[in-house]
Amino acid sequence: MGGMAILIGAGAAVFVGVTLIVVTIASASFDRVGVAKGLTAIDQVYSAGQAGPGDEAFSQRVISPLADRMMRIGRALTPASGIDRLRRWLDFAGNPAYWTVDRVYEVKGLGLIGLAVCGGGLGSLLGGLTAAILGGALGAVLGAYLPDLIIYELGYRRQEAVRRSLPDILDTLTVSVEAGLGFDAALVQVTRYGRGPMASEFARTLQEIQLGMTRVDALRRLGQRTKVVELKTFCALMVQASELGIPIAKVLREQAKEMRVRRRQRAEELAQKVPVKILFPLVFCLFPSLFIVVLGPGVINILQSGLFR
Repeated sequence: MGGMAILIGAGAAVFVGVTLIVVTIASASFDRVGVAKGLTAIDQVYSAGQAGPGDEAFSQRVISPLADRMMRIGRALTPASGIDRLRRWLDFAGNPAYWTVDRVYEVKGLGLIGLAVCGGGLGSLLGGLTAAILGGALGAVLGAYLPDLIIYELGYRRQEAVRRSLPDILDTLTVSVEAGLGFDAALVQVTRYGRGPMASEFARTLQEIQLGMTRVDALRRLGQRTKVVELKTFCALMVQASELGIPIAKVLREQAKEMRVRRRQRAEELAQKVPVKILFPLVFCLFPSLFIVVLGPGVINILQSGLFR
């Protein structure tokens, strides 16, 4: 039993170390844009050329086959409809560097096996065979679906950041176009001085235009990469204005005005939800303490007076 516990502890330590490495790489790279992915690929090719024969042999003999097995396991766990959904949510998350669909499959396979082993070992230490089976099953489910949940959460947060920053970005675009700049030059100003995911999305759109894509197609792709209704509406109106020859400055002015109104309405809606949200803390946290402070001395005096004897 002691040897089994030592093996389980060693396996858990190895898995925790690998998980920390993966999380560190992910947290350091989720704010990168698509250009960083290309630079990273070039750097990896250069580093591979400078690596020693021992490092290359170890990578080919151990790391690459293990990554391929984990990727096949993760792909087998994902249904056909889930692959397109995963790609879409990676777009929503900004297509972070180092994180492709295959990398997500690798993490899912690693999480499935690692957490299943850890859960089974912990269950065997706590409650025997039944607890080991239950712990292994729960660990496997958690390891298989935790990467999806993380990507969905990152995508949701990024889309909320896009929604919050969109009115300010549109104000900058409107001022730049009304000052005499073209739409592409206004995008350059936004990407140069703007911050956040919305500026990154416009930087990607500007890069696609500079690489030869038409403005209409680039704006359509921008609308497909987001789930923010306001941004989808803006892209559709800009496409329509470009196709029909409507002045862009007028469209931008009206859109900026509408976005400011929507932001104020959203703030008012959130403010109206505050009383409902604080009801639970008031009833279960504040009121009991208040009753103890107010009624406690009176109850003590009644008990000391012997009224209920």
